[in-house]
Amino acid sequence: MAATDADRGGRYWAFVSYSHKDTAFGRRLHRRLESYALPSRLVGRKTAEGAVPRRLHPIFRDREEFAAAGDLSAEVRTALAASRSLIVVCSPAAAASLWVKREVELFRVLHPDRPVLAAICEGEPGQSLPDALRRTGADGIAIEPLAADFRRGRDGAQLGLLKLVAGVVGVGLDELVQRDSHRRLQRVTAVTAVAVVAALGMGALTLFALNAQAERQRSKAEGLVRFMYTDLRDGLRGVGRLDLMAAVNTRALQYYDREIGKLPPTSLAQRAHVLQAIGEDEETRDHPDVALREFEEAWRTTSALLTATPDDPDRIFDHAQSEYWLGFDEYGRGHFAAARQKFEAYRRLAERLVAIDPKNPRYTREVAYAEGDLCSVALKPPKDPDKALNLCWSALTHMEKAAKGLPRSSAPGADLANRQSWLASAYRAKHDEPNELLHLLSEERLLEDVMKADPLNMYRRSTWIALQRLLARIDSGAGHKDSAKARLIGASKLLDEMIQLDPDNRTWFAQRRKIDTEISQVNSNSPNGSQP
Repeated sequence: MAATDADRGGRYWAFVSYSHKDTAFGRRLHRRLESYALPSRLVGRKTAEGAVPRRLHPIFRDREEFAAAGDLSAEVRTALAASRSLIVVCSPAAAASLWVKREVELFRVLHPDRPVLAAICEGEPGQSLPDALRRTGADGIAIEPLAADFRRGRDGAQLGLLKLVAGVVGVGLDELVQRDSHRRLQRVTAVTAVAVVAALGMGALTLFALNAQAERQRSKAEGLVRFMYTDLRDGLRGVGRLDLMAAVNTRALQYYDREIGKLPPTSLAQRAHVLQAIGEDEETRDHPDVALREFEEAWRTTSALLTATPDDPDRIFDHAQSEYWLGFDEYGRGHFAAARQKFEAYRRLAERLVAIDPKNPRYTREVAYAEGDLCSVALKPPKDPDKALNLCWSALTHMEKAAKGLPRSSAPGADLANRQSWLASAYRAKHDEPNELLHLLSEERLLEDVMKADPLNMYRRSTWIALQRLLARIDSGAGHKDSAKARLIGASKLLDEMIQLDPDNRTWFAQRRKIDTEISQVNSNSPNGSQP
């Protein structure tokens, strides 16, 4: 008999069904589900699935818990009858499993109104979802269950887990993602504290590092500094903590500035990297004059190092970055002719790198970046839309080539999305609205894939929000008011989550106010919104 709302409970929060070939995944999933602690503010809340528990315990994993029983069918029926939801581990093996098929069918007979969730661990959905999971609606269209895609590059392990937990207890996915954002921020902050404390002890290490007999100590010290201005800084940027980023940058620079006159070339190059990082962050904090000072000092350093060893790829690469950042600063000030000169210098250096090693995807990516920068300048007065379009297509072609050889961790998807964005801008300059929209939608798809892989990255979220605002203006201008409003509401909800993580981020508050204005304009049938 189907359970009613009054007797929704059951001994098990979920029944995990899987093929024998997926035993390892099923075991890991079972362990992670039972160990996941739900947010305290949700515990006890009444949902359609019952009161939210502290932990999803117990969860039934079929092939281990009834293996000793004599009548397997009776044990399966008993467990399914006592389960509040069904989680099906989906793979080609599961799709072909008669056992999985029968468990799904039995659960649906016993509990037609209870959640049935899919956890894809291998294969495309068309190959992995058992036919028993698919149902046909009144309109004859197939209805598939809520699926958490655990494959790399899709939802991934963490977001996939959160999707299942949300489905089992009947809460919104965003409520769990928000709590995980807080957890991530806490971890990053803890790592920051460790790094800063470690940096405080670098004074002693420096005394040894500058001694020719202590290369090992210097290597360790600079390894920590490198971590601070790369991985740690990227993590802080991902969660939007500009304040902590500034502290990390300052501490990293202090290490090198203790005895600047005695630093070897490799250390001087690293110091230039820190200066560039500081300049980038100061630009984000709207301190352009401070940023320019850092960029210029970095340029002087990398220029001198390149002059000393003109054929060293590392020195060429470093100076290319300096040329870029000076061009970036000129572009931000509206000095487009000066920006073009810097970006052209950047491209020449990138092309030298490709000539040295044509198969190195990092070097090909630098050419793509440079072509993209020149495309952006060509879209500024005096505009040259045809030139911009050619440069943007060249940038996309180079980026697609580079992406084939780059690891996923280097975010080629985000770079490809950026290239699509600029192509859309080039078509907009040529008043080619169909192609503009085509590339904006391509950017949206790429960004959503990137966000699935790293759902808590605030930088990617900000990019997606800006895109939604632009697409909303296009929808509104075409008379699609409902679509425009839906995009703006989605962007505002995401911004609200971000603001809760960093209430001091003034940029996010300003964007939130603009979106409110844009929603009001859509409601009043105004086709034009404010600029992002």
